[in-house]
Amino acid sequence: MDIREFGVEIWMNAHETSTRYNLAETCVDSITIAELLALTGQNDTALTDLLSIRMGYGDIEGSDRLKDAICALYQRQSRQNVIVTHGTIGANHLVHAALAGPGDAVVAVVPTYQQHYSIPESCGAEVRPLWLRSEDGFLPDMDALARLARGAKLIALTNPNNPTGALIGREGLEAIAAIARDNGAWVLCDEVYRGTDQEGTGTTPSMADLYEKGISTCGMSKAFSLAGLRLGWVAAPEEIIRKVSVHRDYTTISVGRLDDHFAALALEHADRILDRSRRITRTNLAILSDWVAAEPRIDWVRPRSGTTALLRFDLPMTSAELCLKLQAETGVMLLPGSALDMEGWLRIGYACDTETLKTGLSLFSGFLARLG
Repeated sequence: MDIREFGVEIWMNAHETSTRYNLAETCVDSITIAELLALTGQNDTALTDLLSIRMGYGDIEGSDRLKDAICALYQRQSRQNVIVTHGTIGANHLVHAALAGPGDAVVAVVPTYQQHYSIPESCGAEVRPLWLRSEDGFLPDMDALARLARGAKLIALTNPNNPTGALIGREGLEAIAAIARDNGAWVLCDEVYRGTDQEGTGTTPSMADLYEKGISTCGMSKAFSLAGLRLGWVAAPEEIIRKVSVHRDYTTISVGRLDDHFAALALEHADRILDRSRRITRTNLAILSDWVAAEPRIDWVRPRSGTTALLRFDLPMTSAELCLKLQAETGVMLLPGSALDMEGWLRIGYACDTETLKTGLSLFSGFLARLG
């Protein structure tokens, strides 16, 4: 199998360990195990529960406790509709591997996480990109989607969108489902940022709940601030869970028993963790919004959810040149749009520690001023 290099991950691997102010991070400010215990009403004595855990494989497809906690995040999912994976990245990979192959057509709503076009392409599928446009608020053109979806087997998207922070609400998701239904297509919706909406309850409906051929992937990293658990899941019809399980047997066996334990604990108190995440993302986006308004060389479409935004810059250099120069001079790290096939833009993550964001933006302003 031949596959493109993963632009975002290569950049992050090369630069994130040497930066002082990481404004390329996409997770809501990560929590410690001690903070997790405090958020869930536990204390250090809860760690004694770990001492009796036998370090075998455990429940191969995820413990019933964990599956029940996952199902509580949805309206219509039960244990047989859920399988636990090695992060959301593992969930996405398994779905594409199970569904995409030579002769299949996959519509990828882009920009997006590169998995959603590079993996089906590597499997021999025809990838049909639907490019989101800033003038449309980075929301999909449904007429264009309907044209591209003719004869397609799968429509793949992120919602909330990575990297733009655009949010497709219930009405838009139902419109996508209707287009898919007309073509007998599956819809894979990567919902790893679900729960971080800027308005209302903060949580948009899930595609798995809205469409009979809807597949939702998610995990503990972004909205739940627990990337170190490396745990995700697929919520989908049983037919898809069976197909995914076949591929999963070759890659995963089971997730770690400690990961399963702490993920279950966190999701049993998901409301508390998501409340924290929304406080951070709503506070920090307001700070970023004021900063953008004051910078004449920066433009954007204000995100409605998630932890990232795209910034359009007006400077005589490439996005990679800008990011390298910025980090070398200030210690501030951003992600170049070129890593997302979006030259002329920068991706910023704004869900870090608030003081880190403020300091990083101040340093970025000084950098822009020096450029004249």
